[in-house]
Amino acid sequence: MSDAALPARHLLREGSGRPEAPVATLGVRARLRGTIATDPFWGWMGPLLVTAIGGFLRFWHLDQPHELVFDETYYVKQGYSYLKVGYELAWRQDVKPDQLFTTGNLNVFQSGPDFVVHPPVGKWMIAAGEWLFGPTSSWGWRFSAALVGTLSLLMIGRIGRRLFGSTLLGTTAALLLAVDGQHFVLSRTAILDIFVMFWALAGFGCLVIDRDHARERLARRVEAGADLTGIGPWLGVRPWRLAGAVCLGLSAGVKWSGAFFLAMFLLMSFLWDVAARRGAGVDRWLLGGLLKDGLPAAALTLPLALATYLASWTGWFHSKDAWDRQWGAQHPSSTWGWIPDALRGLWHYHSEMWTFNVNLHSPHTYQSNPWSWIVTSRPTAFYYQGSKSGEQGCAVVACSRAITPIGNPVVWWGGTIAVAVLVVCWFLGRDWRAGAILAGLAAGWLPWFHYQDRTIYSFYAVAFVPWVVLALTYCLGLLLGRRDAPPDRRLYGGIAAGAVVALAVVLFAWFHPIYVAELIPQTSWQDRMWLPSWV
Repeated sequence: MSDAALPARHLLREGSGRPEAPVATLGVRARLRGTIATDPFWGWMGPLLVTAIGGFLRFWHLDQPHELVFDETYYVKQGYSYLKVGYELAWRQDVKPDQLFTTGNLNVFQSGPDFVVHPPVGKWMIAAGEWLFGPTSSWGWRFSAALVGTLSLLMIGRIGRRLFGSTLLGTTAALLLAVDGQHFVLSRTAILDIFVMFWALAGFGCLVIDRDHARERLARRVEAGADLTGIGPWLGVRPWRLAGAVCLGLSAGVKWSGAFFLAMFLLMSFLWDVAARRGAGVDRWLLGGLLKDGLPAAALTLPLALATYLASWTGWFHSKDAWDRQWGAQHPSSTWGWIPDALRGLWHYHSEMWTFNVNLHSPHTYQSNPWSWIVTSRPTAFYYQGSKSGEQGCAVVACSRAITPIGNPVVWWGGTIAVAVLVVCWFLGRDWRAGAILAGLAAGWLPWFHYQDRTIYSFYAVAFVPWVVLALTYCLGLLLGRRDAPPDRRLYGGIAAGAVVALAVVLFAWFHPIYVAELIPQTSWQDRMWLPSWV
């Protein structure tokens, strides 16, 4: 394991911006880059092995149950509607559309558009699976969710390796995400939140790579004699930052909550640039970060993210009959008439979506407060079917089939403790990795506290589960200790960290039947309802 798994004072010191020795002594490249993992084979093979196993579990019997589960009732049919006309059609009111759809009868739509409250990206991704495998295939409905859920395991493994400079910890992060119940269930369900998570994690990964590349570029220019008495050199166009903006624009294009990741991560990236200039010895590091990094980044990334978001509405723009598509033409404006009618219509549509979203107060049995999400006190029941002896293969008095996205208690309860540790390490140790992980957690979780009276659900937390996992992995690195620690310290630390991971795997196996709607005795289902609030 690399020393990069250890506290910040053992690593870069750029959090404080004060080098421990002159640049000529330490070498600016070493100070800016820090410790990196140097085992490329296992750096890929470890996360890939976990991804293969996690992917197998996510795709295994993906088509069961062959029913529209929870909010699949909206997004599966809307995805097929995208394939038909490029926008959402309203459903017929004279039939039971879910029953018809699942039996292969696609005659469930009216001729007119439907008013929907989420952007198109996630629904287009669901539609891609329906296009590949057919709209009446439950495998097709869920294919894209399972695919991005699987790919996110590889991404977090590689991101964790880069963050911690340790292949072991990167692979551990992939394994912990693979055995988290909430991530697992959402990877097997055709609803939008797994796509918010995927694109936010992809954007985060791009910006972490950009951080390393930018520091390498800055180090080369300083070593080549760049003037440090002013604001320092410009680092040029940064492709990974632009890629991150596209990914984060797509996250916002799934649900507007993805826009919080965009804002938080671009701010985080700017602060990394400022810290790099200060650590490199640039005299006017703050002004240099603003003029040479911040403003050019804003001028490129924000329009790019907005363009990405607008591009996701291509089907709406190409249509004539989508919701509010003709609103601009029907409502000419002397003030805003210079804006194309289509854009004014889309803006009006967005104002209607906003009004609906912030005023959604319909009581629901499984709604929950964001305070409870991180400790998984009120999971949302996606599916439940009870049966008696002799019914549907039930061989005992009563049986249950359930799909409940209960987060792995080791990941979430342990992650809750880990978050507190990271706050200390960030404030007192000035560890940039702790700050980066907390930024992801804050972007995915804290905005919901502003809408505590709205009808919201705990499964929204899947958007920030990668950062809960990274927080726990960070603390496991602390348990393992430094490579030069006494052998007994390393041994006991390894046993403790390994026990945490092993327990997470065991609990995933325990809860697995209620993640996949396996037929089990009702008493076995009750045994898995550890808290009264889980029922």
